[in-house]
Order: sequence, then C-alpha cells, then structure tokens
Amino acid sequence: MKTGGLGDVAAALPVALRRIGVDARVILPGYRPVLAALGDSRDVAKIDAIAQLPAARLLEAELPGAVPAWIVDCPSLYDRDGGPYQDASGAEWNDNPLRFGLISRCAALLASRNSPLAWRPQIVHANDWQTGLAPAYVALAGEPVARSVMTIHNLAFPGIFAPHWVADLALPAASFTVEGVEYHGRLSFLKAGLFYADATTTVSPTYADEIQREPMGMGLHGLLAARRGRLVGILNGIDAMTWNPASDPLIAERYDATRLDRKAVNKRALQVRLGLDPRADVPLLGSVTRLTAQKGIDLLLDVANDVLALPAQIVIVATGDRALEQRLRALTAASPKRIASFIGFDETLAHLVEAGADAFVMPSRFEPCGLNQMYSQRYGTPPIVHSTGGLADSVVDCASHTLSDGTATGFKFHEPTSVALMSAIERCVAAYRDAKVWRSLQRNGMARDFSWTAAAREYAKIYARLARSLGG
Repeated sequence: MKTGGLGDVAAALPVALRRIGVDARVILPGYRPVLAALGDSRDVAKIDAIAQLPAARLLEAELPGAVPAWIVDCPSLYDRDGGPYQDASGAEWNDNPLRFGLISRCAALLASRNSPLAWRPQIVHANDWQTGLAPAYVALAGEPVARSVMTIHNLAFPGIFAPHWVADLALPAASFTVEGVEYHGRLSFLKAGLFYADATTTVSPTYADEIQREPMGMGLHGLLAARRGRLVGILNGIDAMTWNPASDPLIAERYDATRLDRKAVNKRALQVRLGLDPRADVPLLGSVTRLTAQKGIDLLLDVANDVLALPAQIVIVATGDRALEQRLRALTAASPKRIASFIGFDETLAHLVEAGADAFVMPSRFEPCGLNQMYSQRYGTPPIVHSTGGLADSVVDCASHTLSDGTATGFKFHEPTSVALMSAIERCVAAYRDAKVWRSLQRNGMARDFSWTAAAREYAKIYARLARSLGG
C-alpha cells in the first residue's frame, strides 16, 4: 500500500538497515490491502482509546525482506475503499488527523515506558507529515526514553488541520504555540515533527540546502535554518533488484553494460507498442511522470514540436492535471508517429520506457530526491534534468572534463524554463550522434551504485549518535 517515493523508501530502507545490523522494525496502518496481504500474524497488544483516538489492536507480522512489523488494526479508521489519503472519488478523508494521529501515537507508545511490548526502540524514525506527530508524542511524554528522527520527503505537504484537533489527538494545549505544533494558527503534523525531532533528514543534500530558504522552504525555512545543525541530506537509494536491466522480466530484451546493443530491441518494442515509427536512427526521449507543475512536464510540452524537428521522438507516460492531459493528447494526435503518450500508470510500460528510451527527461521545478533519474542511469538511458534537489546530486553533467574523467552520466539545465530545457535536449541529441561519447555516457551511468546500502549506513550513523545520547 504505497504512493510515490515515500512508499519506496518505507519498503526498502528497513531491509537495508537490517542487512547492516540495525534492528529496524516497521509500524503501519491496517489498511484493507495490508491485512489481506499478511501471511501469519498474531495479536500482541491492545491500544486503549484516548481523547478522540479510538482503541486498536496491534498485530505482529513479517514484511517482505524479513522485516518485523506491527500493524495497527483499527477498522473504523482503515477498513475502507479508496486510497490511503482519499476516498474513491478523490476527496480527502475528513478523519485523516485521526488516521495518521493514531499511527503516530502507537509508534511513540512502543518507545515509552508504558509500551505493551518487551521490545523497545531507541529511535523512532518518522516520515513526512503522515507520522509527524510521532516525535511530538515522544518528546511530550515527559522524560523521553527514545530519540526521534524526522525525514522530509516533500516539504510541500505539511499536513495542516484545524486547531480543535490538538485536543482531539491528546496533544497538550501548551504545545499549540509557535514553539510547538502551531503553524499560522493551525495544527501542522510536519511542523510538529520538525520542531520536536532530535534529528531531521531529507532525501538529498541539495534539497537540505534548498529548504532552508524560500521558495523551497514552504514557510518552514526559518525553523529549518535555525536547526541546520540537526539537518542532514541523505540521497535515497533504489531497489537494485527490481530495477536491473540484466534481470528485468518486464522488458523486451535483457542487457547490461557489456551487451548494450541489446537495448535497441527494447527501443523498437516501445516504439511498436505505442505506435511510433520504429526508427533506430533518431533518439527517443522518454518520461514517466505526474502531470503537475512540480514535475515541469509543461516545459517539455512547450518545446515538443522543436524537439520533433531535431529530429527526435517523444514518449510520455503520465497522469494528473486534466489541462496538461489535454495538451498532451492534442500533441500526440497532431504527430502520432513521432510523439506517443499513455495517460495512466502501467508498471510494465514504466520499465519499458526506462529500457527503450535513449534519454529520460525530468524537468522538475523542484525534486527532493527523484528516483527515475537513478533508474535511467542504471538502464543506460542518460537523464536530462533540471539541476535541483536530488537531480543535482545524482546526475553528472556531460562536459569535456567529465567525459575525460569518466564521470559524465547525463545533462543538466539550471533554470526551470523551456528555453533551458531545449538547450539541454540539443546537447543530448548532439552527444547521441557521437557513438563513442554516447556509449561512454551509458556505461558511466550503469556503473553508478544507487543501492540502499550507502544511505542505510548514513542513517545508522545518526541512529548511533542519538542512541549514545540516551546513556545507559
């Protein structure tokens, strides 16, 4: 049960942590699909109601990767149709504060002297606004017996709710101040986590710097700048087993850095599937994205006709804003053999785009980390990216000196404009026409290690430092 990068991190990081000796365990809501997918589980504790938070059962189970987990089973909050945040029509659940407040309270309870379980964590690691109250509950419980880490995946979602939820969620009235959970007269789950956590991390070093000032700081830059000594940027990893062109079952032809000629089979398969002219002589630019202002796909749509004239082909797999969908459909209809689109998400097609495209376009206006640029490099598909957040940290721009030292892996542009994007695309197409340069770019990218091991070690250092501060 996941949406976006946060779900990927929650699944992958605990596995990587356990591999390096950290006793990492997961607590998650008992959504209907979660309960349906559980293997053996057992009832280990009862969580009492408090304020407006209902009672719940705590189930113990094991997640993929042999990660121990506790599932908060509360049918009144989690047993329903729709997604984790919205109903089937797309409307926000009006009891989201209770749904995510309960999971936060349960996490803090397990880290307290009143825990119903024998196992007790030294560290509570919360992610984004959804569990932002966990560090607050830990800190406000009196003398804390655990430390907390708050990870920001996207500061644009602060989890803001009406003031009455402070009492409803059993938070002390005194916490509703600027020096607490209050954010412009309302309760912010994310602000609570940032204020009370003992350490704050975010998903790339550049994003950690960007959010300490406007516009990336989203109104929380002052707090983050004041706590810069506790703020660390750690680049996310990727699932190197799932995203591996040498073993990927979802692509037309498997390949690696020594068999890059086989990549062409995937290009043709992608062209045929989406109705493009099956040309091997022109570069195919791909994108798998959300149609939102953040992702900057409108910049690519602005220059699409200029890109086609280079010549080049374009494939876009996306869903989101209806107006952008209409623009994309119109461009596709006008040049059906040169630009193709798929509105929606298809896991197989997402893999085939990574394997079949020659280059991958990510013009995000801001991007805390991003994953596709890392998938692309692993698949020998040089990315074209706006130099922001994790895109800046994970892609090395193609230039004479980076080609010489063997570090070049893609193309960066530094202003989020269609003109700057087009310039980067032109540089990409020029490199594509030089077979030796292009092969170097592909192999440089495929040699990069984007596994979770490095990130897990950085998190483990933070955990160890905070655990030492507990004493005992």
